[in-house]
Amino acid sequence: MLLIDLPVIPVHSAFAIVTLIFFTILVGCATQNQDSQSKASNRISEFVAKQRAAGKTPNRLINENSPYLLQHAFNPVDWYPWGEEAFQAARETGHPIFLSIGYATCHWCHVMEHESFEDEQIAAYLNSHFIPIKVDREERPDVDAVYMAATQAMTGRGGWPMSVFLTADLKPFYCGTYFPPKSKYGQPGFGELLQGIIRVWQEDQEKILQSADQLTQALKQHEPISESHALDEALLTMGFRQFQQAFDATHGGFGPAPKFPRPSIYNFLFRYAESNRDEQARQMAMVTLRKMAEGGLHDHLGGGFHRYAVDEQWRVSHFEKMLYDQAQLAVSYLEAHQISGAAFFAQVVRGIFGYVLRDMTDAAGGFYSAEDADSPIPENPGENAEGAFYLWDKKEIENLLTKEEADLFCTLYGITENGNTIADPHGEFGTKNVPYLAQKQPTDKIQRTRLQDIKSRLLDARAKRPRPLLDDKIITSWNGLMISAFAKGYQVLRDKQYLKAAQNAVGYLKKYHIQNDGVTLFRRSRAGAAGLTAHLDDYAFFVQGLIDLYEASFEIDWLKLAVALTEKQIALFADENGGFFDTSGQDKNILLQMKNSYDGAEPSGNSIAILNLLRLAGMTGREDWRLLAEKALKSMQSRIEQSPSAFPQLMVAINNTLQKPTQIVLAAASKEAPIFEKMHGLIGKTFIGNRVLLFADGKDGQNFLGENLEFIRAVQPVDGKPTAFVCENFVCKEPAHEIAVLEKQLADR
Repeated sequence: MLLIDLPVIPVHSAFAIVTLIFFTILVGCATQNQDSQSKASNRISEFVAKQRAAGKTPNRLINENSPYLLQHAFNPVDWYPWGEEAFQAARETGHPIFLSIGYATCHWCHVMEHESFEDEQIAAYLNSHFIPIKVDREERPDVDAVYMAATQAMTGRGGWPMSVFLTADLKPFYCGTYFPPKSKYGQPGFGELLQGIIRVWQEDQEKILQSADQLTQALKQHEPISESHALDEALLTMGFRQFQQAFDATHGGFGPAPKFPRPSIYNFLFRYAESNRDEQARQMAMVTLRKMAEGGLHDHLGGGFHRYAVDEQWRVSHFEKMLYDQAQLAVSYLEAHQISGAAFFAQVVRGIFGYVLRDMTDAAGGFYSAEDADSPIPENPGENAEGAFYLWDKKEIENLLTKEEADLFCTLYGITENGNTIADPHGEFGTKNVPYLAQKQPTDKIQRTRLQDIKSRLLDARAKRPRPLLDDKIITSWNGLMISAFAKGYQVLRDKQYLKAAQNAVGYLKKYHIQNDGVTLFRRSRAGAAGLTAHLDDYAFFVQGLIDLYEASFEIDWLKLAVALTEKQIALFADENGGFFDTSGQDKNILLQMKNSYDGAEPSGNSIAILNLLRLAGMTGREDWRLLAEKALKSMQSRIEQSPSAFPQLMVAINNTLQKPTQIVLAAASKEAPIFEKMHGLIGKTFIGNRVLLFADGKDGQNFLGENLEFIRAVQPVDGKPTAFVCENFVCKEPAHEIAVLEKQLADR
């Protein structure tokens, strides 16, 4: 079960009373072990076709576009999608609603589906006594956020699958995550839970309704009242100290296992180190990134990273792969390469990009969402297991390679006869191995080439195994993150295929995700069919990608679109007290507007929106946007003070308001001049945590930048040569025509 580290809402007394009622009914149930099996297919369309061919009858979810909902379209549960049809059925029947929230590559969602939602007896009871609703949290983060807050209030933690019971007016009264079919480990079985809830619903419904009302009010009160505080650098030091105390100096990471990559922490530490000349902050991020890349969290054959490690050494993963992890970690490793110059970090980035281009990119240019942790067992395709696609028996490797080659690979990557999975929570790995860097890679060029050939042949062999399910929906926010990664990848590594990938993805989003007015976004598409209202993170992450793509290509249209989408974002989501709501508030079926600022597996929409405003203010002269960003940060400072380590990306934004940005302008009549390309490349290879990069072309692009930014209007090449201007607060060093001069100016900032 995936447990997430989020702030917990205190449990209120009335809610606790109902919890106690249910617990009293359900304790003492028998324990029964039951094997689990998930469904997996390379694509959801294959799965649907197989189910139809087997003569199975679909439920309402067959008309949905979400891969997660389609996975459940052949359950005997009479699922409804989230919407008025389900709500009306609850009102008419008087039944409570059972809301199940998950996502397509969620391992425990698969387990609960097989154990409970495919069970005819449980399904019949659900259909007779409840209105069952399925929600894909990646499509509807607004629904997920509200009921996750309720789940945390009731249980003290959250995760997926999330199981929430609602009244007909959508107020929660009982919450949990995964429930086994029969009671075990002190946890109620799902079948017994359903019966217990109906018993209480029938015997004491008034108390349930009262509790649901009180919980809903408590959730609304949980949204903090905005206050204004002066931004203070001491807050950044407090955040650094918290990370310092949690840092694992031996294995990297922050806190005990399970260990999750959280790139916003590395973003903060690198910038804190730069601003404060703090080598320890830098090393904490560097050590963590290196240890992660050496461990089994990193796919050493196919590139990219898995979701999290179940052990402290990053050795054994929960094997799903998420697009948002690839995007953010690519940026973290790019920055590690910029700072250290180490080729190791650049190699990791190229592996991430290779994986995304090979396995996660739609033919039309968009990026898919995720690959499952589970897949069919190669030697027994009728059964699925976590990590089956990625794990190896030593004999299998020996059969594919010569003895000398197998010895080399097994020695370097820790492969043993008895298996190397030092953490096996469910006892399913046996003698399998997950490759990790047990020894340093060879430095000899011939040996490195030989090793690469070995890895390529093993990757080819692995590709013949049954693949994990691919969640092929395309989400605006996650695509925005990936556009940023590829754009920055081009700036640092100068590989034009990365620039092309970013441009193609923007082209896809413009074609399918932007509505006819040119500024209103859809959240997701699949097979070219787009829909669902976009949220704050969709606008913010896409705008960030457009800004990064402008700095990579200097195509002014990308910056113009970023400005237009930011105007729309402010109109839709801005809170007059500061910051942004996650949703526009137009959907009256959402109990409350959340204003999330927690930087978890993904940064919050608020963090990125604020950083965008600061960057755009520096690029376009929009002083009102800088003031809007500072107002947002001041309104959130009180919550940051309570636990700075929960808000590392917001602390990056605070750092950027306290430190003057380095302004770099490249002036040239053409981007094609060789010296211009070298200057652009040098800037890309230099880590500057708070930077504005502009191109003065003497044409439409410069005219657009100069509409509100007087400084840029007069900038032009000196003596007709491509010229770099390195400035702070619009005060510039001498114009640089030569690479050596520019390099010294960047180093002397």
